[in-house]
Amino acid sequence: MLGPEFVALGRAAREVRARRDLSQEVLGSRGGLHRNYVGAIERGEINPTFRVLSKLAYGLDVPLSELFLLYEARQREEAIRR
Repeated sequence: MLGPEFVALGRAAREVRARRDLSQEVLGSRGGLHRNYVGAIERGEINPTFRVLSKLAYGLDVPLSELFLLYEARQREEAIRR
């Protein structure tokens, strides 16, 4: 794992995906990402580029800003847990 910020990003992505009732495979297909890559993002194992984050937001059908807002909230939660 890279760090708590990547865990927070993964939690945000997973939360939005769950709200939309999407599988990793469907999300990946919609956003042009492999489902294994989506899983790695959700587990905080990789450092996605801006382009990948844009694809992820597109696949989730949310503005990138919404994904970032949720990420920031999850990052604060992670900081409190430490």
